[in-house]
Amino acid sequence: MKTFEELGVSEQIRKAIEELGFEQPMPVQEAVIPYLIDNQKDVIALAQTGTGKTAAFGIPLLMRIDTSRRDTQALVLSPTRELCLQITDDIRDFAKYMDGVHVEAVYGGAAIEPQMRALKKGVNIIVATPGRLVDLMHRGYVHLEQVANIVLDEADEMLNMGFSESINEVFESLPAEHSTLMFSATMSREVERIAKNYLHNHEEIVVGSRNEGAENVNHIYYMVNAKDKYLALKRIVDYNPRIFAIIFCRTKVETQEIADKLIRDGYNAESLHGDLSQPQRDLTMQKFRQHLTQLLVATDVAARGLDVDDLTHVINFGLPDDIENYTHRSGRTGRAGKKGTSISIVHSREKFKIRNIEKEIGKKFVEAPIPSAEEICKKQLYKVMDQIVKTDVDDEEIAPFMQDISRYFEYIDKEELIKKIVSMEFGKFLAYYADAPELEPVVTAKEKKPQSDKQKLQNKAQKGYKRLFINLGKRDGFYPGELMQTLNRFVGGRQEVGHIDLLDTISYFEVPEKDAKKVMIQLTGIRYKGRQVRCNDANDTTGGRNQRSDRPQRASSNKRQAANDRRELLKKYPNTFIDDEPDFSEEGWAMRKPRKKKK
Repeated sequence: MKTFEELGVSEQIRKAIEELGFEQPMPVQEAVIPYLIDNQKDVIALAQTGTGKTAAFGIPLLMRIDTSRRDTQALVLSPTRELCLQITDDIRDFAKYMDGVHVEAVYGGAAIEPQMRALKKGVNIIVATPGRLVDLMHRGYVHLEQVANIVLDEADEMLNMGFSESINEVFESLPAEHSTLMFSATMSREVERIAKNYLHNHEEIVVGSRNEGAENVNHIYYMVNAKDKYLALKRIVDYNPRIFAIIFCRTKVETQEIADKLIRDGYNAESLHGDLSQPQRDLTMQKFRQHLTQLLVATDVAARGLDVDDLTHVINFGLPDDIENYTHRSGRTGRAGKKGTSISIVHSREKFKIRNIEKEIGKKFVEAPIPSAEEICKKQLYKVMDQIVKTDVDDEEIAPFMQDISRYFEYIDKEELIKKIVSMEFGKFLAYYADAPELEPVVTAKEKKPQSDKQKLQNKAQKGYKRLFINLGKRDGFYPGELMQTLNRFVGGRQEVGHIDLLDTISYFEVPEKDAKKVMIQLTGIRYKGRQVRCNDANDTTGGRNQRSDRPQRASSNKRQAANDRRELLKKYPNTFIDDEPDFSEEGWAMRKPRKKKK
């Protein structure tokens, strides 16, 4: 591997980057820096996010600057304010020991007057978002006639954000003799279109492979039911006690919702999305960079330009529709030679996206089971023990209090003291997972078998209720409203009803256990739209064996049973009036009008 000196980097810049901790050039720097120093041709450099791209174009730009002039000689365009500020800070750091170099960031979402005052003094390198740059051009504060080099960083994202007109206007204002440097993580259609429009006879420098996923990133996915995604997220976070992660969501609403839930459940989390004001976004990102926030829940656009070298995980709460977005997301971790993990929480309908991403990035995803409560508790307990063992003790600081402390714990033995410390640090966590149910396994469409009639009959009712079967369904026009009307008409009063399951030709419904017998007797034998009705206990497999067809012998059996019931009741209430739709409850028969005597 070559040194920065062998790459041709000047002594002033080498001194500055050594102070920043640059020891050896990274692959993209080794490939790009000497080429840009020696050539004025257009270049497309494809390299993963976090591989040192800013230094790869920033150092050659500085070496091309004529510090005796105060006009603008280089321009860097970036899609977001955050990335714009970061690039500016990095280039200023590289130029620490170069006299007369002026670098300024111009971006939207901030007051324009300070930027205009800075530009008026003279700026060698402008780092800008396209919209604000065009605004300042119209106001006469930016002049691009002397620009020899323009850099497009994450140009595909600028197009996605609707900056194509602004980019066109910028290029129309550049002199004919200029070189264009374009850096991107992937060679997407947008990048190819930009190359065709703005680059001439360009050189393509690829570090790794085209559209390849970040080399140091492991890709894992967890398959869960859609309703369990948040619970799965909590388990994944708890299983990684030292996690420092960005959680990507698809929408601003979902981002805020997930962040609010995590905060409510005691996690150190913040949200980052477009609905936040600029001061709120700045504060959130500052806290995250300083590790004051452990989990950042963000949208794709909001997280652009947020470079944190020691990010341990990226979690995709929902997979993006665009594969390039997944590449950008996963590239946030595994930076500067460190290992990282990209986790995706998906449900069965998203599995095809995993396969598409695998083909595009040339890497396999590993399917992992959701961590169990026991596994999570072990991980968290080891974390507590490790923290206790590795805690530094300042003997001088605590010396004045040791006598009182020793006296206080005099009658507690070592084992008991350890138990108390662990319980204090770990007790609430252990209590949460003690009764936490395991998440239901996902059943795919192929694995899902149609439930048999017998299985349907054996479904359990809620506590205090009995599940009943009736041989009427949707094809009979039998819906919840019709069921309630039928019950009120034939059972009398307002019958309490629990859960209702309507199928095509049959239905199930729940009633309080004390009313079940009465309801079955009342409904069996009546007619609904010309059809003989049968109602029995849903768990009575004998009664439900032929529920899908009204076979004559079964109907006859019900009819005989109904006739027997009537005879028994007539013996008990001999003077009861009989109509075409008899009420078979004893209470109903007792209240009937007197029976007409035959003449």
